[in-house]
Order: sequence, then C-alpha cells, then structure tokens
Amino acid sequence: MQKFLVGGAIRDALLGRRGSDRDWVVVGATPQQMLDAGYLPVGRDFPVFLHPDTREEYALARTERKSGPGYRGFVVHAAPEVTLDEDLARRDLTINAIALPAELADAEPLRIDALVDPFHGQRDLRQKVLRHVTDAFREDPVRILRLARFAARLPDFSVAPETLELMRGMVEAGEADALVPERVWQELARGLMEPKPSRMFEVLRECGALRVLLPEVDRLWGVPQRAEHHPEVDTGVHLMMVLDMSALLQAPLPVRFACLTHDLGKGTTPADVLPRHIGHEQRSARLLAGLCERWRVPTEVRELADVVAREHGNIHRSGELGAAALLRLLERCDALRRPQRFADALLACECDARGRLGFEERPYPPRERLLAVLAAVQAVATEPIAREALARGAKGPQIGQAVQAAREVAISGMLG
Repeated sequence: MQKFLVGGAIRDALLGRRGSDRDWVVVGATPQQMLDAGYLPVGRDFPVFLHPDTREEYALARTERKSGPGYRGFVVHAAPEVTLDEDLARRDLTINAIALPAELADAEPLRIDALVDPFHGQRDLRQKVLRHVTDAFREDPVRILRLARFAARLPDFSVAPETLELMRGMVEAGEADALVPERVWQELARGLMEPKPSRMFEVLRECGALRVLLPEVDRLWGVPQRAEHHPEVDTGVHLMMVLDMSALLQAPLPVRFACLTHDLGKGTTPADVLPRHIGHEQRSARLLAGLCERWRVPTEVRELADVVAREHGNIHRSGELGAAALLRLLERCDALRRPQRFADALLACECDARGRLGFEERPYPPRERLLAVLAAVQAVATEPIAREALARGAKGPQIGQAVQAAREVAISGMLG
C-alpha cells in the first residue's frame, strides 16, 4: 500500500498558494485493507475513505471507462494493480495530475525532486497553460465547466489550443446537453466566486458551451447599447465588466449571480429599436425565471436576481424620484422586511453602474442615498401612528395611508 498527495494541494503549493483541501490516492490496496486500517467508507460510486484522524479523503487508485452519455456514464475500476500513472491519467488537467509520496507531504519546502509528474503539469504551470491530460477528458462534460472555472481562478493562464478544440468537439457531440442541473449550478457558482469570473464565461463561449447552457447570456454579445451610457457599446462586453466589478468589490454569490442575469432582456430587444432597450427589465425577469428553473438555482439567489433585474433601472434613476416614488421603490423591493437583500441589490446596481468603460472608478451615489432613505423609513414609529388613527375612528386602509404619509414625510425630511 502506497499513499500519495495529489491534485489541488500540490498545484497551489507550486503556485505559492496555501489553503487547498488535501486529497490522497492509495495505490496497491483493497477496500478491505482500508477498512482494516480504520478508514471510514464514504464513496458511493467508487472506493473513497476518510482518514480515521484527519478526516481527509483517500481514494483507491482507479481507472474509468465511458459507458454512456454525461458525467455519470462511467464504469470505474479500482483494484490493487491500478498504477499511480494510470490514476493520474484519468484526471482533467495536467496541473492537477501531479503527485507526491505521503511521507514527504509535510516537508518544507515542497520536495520538487520527489514529485510524480508524468504529464508535465509543472511545465504547464510555468508556461501558464490549462491543458487536458489525455483524450479521456472528453468523456466527462463537467470538465468543460471545471476548466472554465480554473480559467477564472487563474486568469493569466491560457487554454491550450488542442484542449479548446477538444471541448468544441464535446459540445458538438452533445455532451454538454447531458449535464445535470446540480453539477452545472455547482460549477457556475464556484466560477462566479473566482477572482475574474468573466474568464469562465469567455471560455464557455469560445468552445460553444455557453450557447447550450446559458443561451440567454450567450446572445448578449453583439447587441449594441447607446454609447453615451455604455461607451463599451457591446452588451456582452458590459456584462463581463460588471461581473469582474462584482469580484473587485468582493460581492457575495447572490450579488454576482444578479450581475450575471440583470440584463438578459437586452438579448431579445427587437432590432428596429436598437440601440435602445425599452422595457428590458421585465423581459430580463421573465428570462431569469426560466434560467433559474432549468438549473435549479437556490431560492435566495433567484429572488435577489429578480429584484435586480426588475428594478436596476429605477435604482439608477432614483436621484430623480420624489418621496412617494422612493417609498414605492422600497416597497417593490420589499426593503423594509428584507433590508439586507435590498443592500445586496444596491451593491449589484453599483457593479452595473461601474462595469462600464471609463466608469470603473466613479462613485455610485444611489447606493448611499437609498440606504439613507431606508433608514429614515425604518425610523418611523408606526404603532403610535396606528393608535392615533384608530382613536380618530380610522379603518384598516386609512391606518395604512397614515403610516404611508408619515414615511413620506420622513423621506422628504431626509432629502431636505
């Protein structure tokens, strides 16, 4: 039985990074030997075990053979005769197919001389290239998403031309159509949280997978916008700038997803109306609903994206609104009941406003102003107003009107 540290922990150590989970492969062992050594079985589709003390994952060396479409269509062979090189050959990228004997895993500095690197992952790290290990890459369509996610994590890395061609072939063969919602959302969510999320979508677009997975996003490229508002003109280019601004501002996942989907409706603007996009907000909300249903986007993420899609134009123009209109905006956003979600919506709108050519460093006054408006409304004590209205014989709707009037006065006072 031999144990090796593999994958991300070695890759990141070679890049001078720390913090990756440590994964291990075990060569020359049977499941029973692992159980006898105290390891806990957790693998459903192939033998994976948890270390009895560290709880790190140890997988038996294995090979995989394609048996059907999609990422589940595999026959896995795990046996003592499977070699380390055979196990590394089934991995996705050369930079993830490097191993180190377990007894040297904690050595400082990293023992470069002891690395097992049959597919030249160290060379590709130095040359900053994302390259598939073998043609077995084509057997798992999730790897298209994973590579695109790595491009977002390592934005100065290029995709090897032969790897990009392989991915195109996979898409043309219908492999991307076989992806299941859970895996698509998992990879999209991870990619959105990387340092340069635009790279994920650029790679997906370049290989054709974006058209299959997110056609609502893919069709935004080549759609013009008014240059006085969007000097970058192209809606797809704008979208990528917004996404990268969300990363720059360290926005949480729901905000980044809202940035991705806020302008979907611009892809369906009639050609005779361009470059204007009248009513695109409501079209964006309708397209968003279908996208979220297709990929089973979590409710919290979906609801914020819907608010941003419908209201980002009104939030941008909120400096022109009076007290009554501002109060209606807060109500449509459910800001009083969900103030944190409203704050997230404002952050997404700031990313939208600053994700434009030449606007990256400009302040975004609507965010601070609307948070102040919300605070003024929250400060209104509604119970005394309701009691006073009841004492005058007011009924339910009249009480509500009295509260509304007090809130409008508070907003007017804040606005000066």
